[in-house]
Amino acid sequence: MVAAPAMAEEAANEANELEKVSVWATEVTASSVHMDEQAMTTRQADHISDLLRTVPGVDVGGAHSLNQRITIRSMDDKDLRISIDGANQNTYMYHHMGNLQINADILESVDIQVGNNSVINGGLGGVVKFRTKSARDLLMPGDSFGVLGKGTYSTNAYESASLTGFGTLGDSADYLAYYNYLDRDNFEVGGGVIEDANGNEMPGTDGEVKGLEGELNNALVKLGWDLTSRQRLTLGFESYKDEGDYSYRPDMGLATDIAIANGINAPLTYPTEFTRDTWTLNYDATLGNTTLESTLFYNDSELERDETGLTQSTLPFIAATAGEVYGQAENTGLNLLARTWLDAGIKQELVYGAEVIRYDTRYQAQYVNGTVDESSEDAQSNAVFVEDRVHLGERVVVTPGVRYNQYKIDSVVVDDTYDDVTGAFAVDYQVMDSLKLRASTTQLFKGPEIGEVFVGAGLFDTPNPDIKAESGNNHELAADFASGDLGVDRFSAGVTVFRTNIDNYIYDNTAAGKDNVGDMHIEGYESYVGFEQGNLNVLLTYANANSDLDAFDQYAALDGARIDREQGDSISVEVDYFIAPLDLNLHWDMVNVNDLHNAVDLDGAGVDRSKEGYTVHNVSVMWLPRQVEGLTITAGVDNLFDEFYASQSSRTGETFHPVFGSLYLQDFEPGRNIKATVAYQF
Repeated sequence: MVAAPAMAEEAANEANELEKVSVWATEVTASSVHMDEQAMTTRQADHISDLLRTVPGVDVGGAHSLNQRITIRSMDDKDLRISIDGANQNTYMYHHMGNLQINADILESVDIQVGNNSVINGGLGGVVKFRTKSARDLLMPGDSFGVLGKGTYSTNAYESASLTGFGTLGDSADYLAYYNYLDRDNFEVGGGVIEDANGNEMPGTDGEVKGLEGELNNALVKLGWDLTSRQRLTLGFESYKDEGDYSYRPDMGLATDIAIANGINAPLTYPTEFTRDTWTLNYDATLGNTTLESTLFYNDSELERDETGLTQSTLPFIAATAGEVYGQAENTGLNLLARTWLDAGIKQELVYGAEVIRYDTRYQAQYVNGTVDESSEDAQSNAVFVEDRVHLGERVVVTPGVRYNQYKIDSVVVDDTYDDVTGAFAVDYQVMDSLKLRASTTQLFKGPEIGEVFVGAGLFDTPNPDIKAESGNNHELAADFASGDLGVDRFSAGVTVFRTNIDNYIYDNTAAGKDNVGDMHIEGYESYVGFEQGNLNVLLTYANANSDLDAFDQYAALDGARIDREQGDSISVEVDYFIAPLDLNLHWDMVNVNDLHNAVDLDGAGVDRSKEGYTVHNVSVMWLPRQVEGLTITAGVDNLFDEFYASQSSRTGETFHPVFGSLYLQDFEPGRNIKATVAYQF
């Protein structure tokens, strides 16, 4: 999965030139697949899905800019640990939008742990760590200052421009200042026709998905100080602002938006503004045989929407809700992670640390009729952990670990403190230099979340003081093989088989509100095969995950239900080829997702829960003309064959609402999109 592949020996000079001018790239690493050094510049990513959808076990649902929703093994972002530069990003703002909004262009790296396999990380389903760009990784050797300008135009339907300045201040300090502006229009679906549940063109549509038009402004400032040769302090501030006339339910397709707007005589779009400001202070040190990584952070997310247009509704109870709605979610915390290497006859890597995360939410609705609703909730998560990676000889490593979890919550649903001690154990066996086996088991813990912010921050929730924390375990078996002796420069293959059990699974939308509904079981596998030969790199992946709820007696109707974000078996292929004489890097990727049959699921559609499969191809080419140092020209086509589809990790299916009637929930993805990017660095 290499967008800037390794060169053959005779093309080494060309490779060095490529590396020099393509520093504005995003590296993606994942535990479910072996990835060598990669640069994703050729993808011209404007959405997180452009970076992550080919990672086995990972998907990104949501076509709307407010609905970037990462899933791992069908578990959505509420069950994951997601951070940007160490700052926790889990904010359950609104069930019609994702938990994460981030500009893909700003990312330097994405580190994904598919599944929870260590006491170091909390959560149920895995970890996604985003790191933004920094000056010291962009500056060329010998340079003290640099500027990069970049512009992108696409036919379906956005354009963007960014400017970045970076450099050093004396011998020990450096800085980076980045600003990006993106102007987004309503995109057109594949085939240019928006269909209803019966495959007929929807009346009053022209192929464009209304409710997407808006603007994104993103700024990043970073200041770094090398306190000594082994200690570094970094202060960062990122501002993200997404505003436009957006649909009321960003996760639902245009068919639903039109049906609801027409059914209650309400506007199709509403002035909406989402902002996220994040402050981080990172301290990294190497002290003898110990390294320390620490982050102090403050993350403030705010969502505002002008709903005064609802006054025109013909339904009195809808018109009474017209007004200005505001929600705020704050995350404040501290993460400490230390590693100590010991060698007193037995080699050990001791990993230990602590984390504190506080969640504060606030809701306010000022109605046109003069009334006001207000609410707030808070929670705090504390943990300490230690694990020891012990080498037993040259080929066997065992890793025991233990974690103490404490979770305090003050909400309408419950006001309580939960705590638990969880453990993990893994064995790695290096069968031979080219083959490694791994077995692991990890206990899980997650307390009930505070209420969804934008629908009242608990104001309209039902108390449930007996609700239990989720617990369980994740078991995995994995094998990885890599060799340069099979007729190609490098051949690699691997497979991970897993089973995740989540006891006392919490479902937000029972008839009684938020409650434990049973024990959820998720099982499946991720696999990959790849090879490198000269300037050619190929990667094939296959992933499968099936979920099943063993429901408690009072929720027997949900027995056998799957997680709503589950998707069919998925295959991805990536091919990269570098033509050294022409300075061209060629890329093609394909994702194929199988159908899912109609079955009971949690939060899914009420009439037809089947999910249609799809196949999407993307191609691109990056040219780095050696005659103009610092110039990069990239062009490509997303959804090459103009597929009409919705990601199965997005809202899908057909349902019936007692007020709005029949609703087709497909969150349509963009059709064919031709795009080009010009970047120049000096």
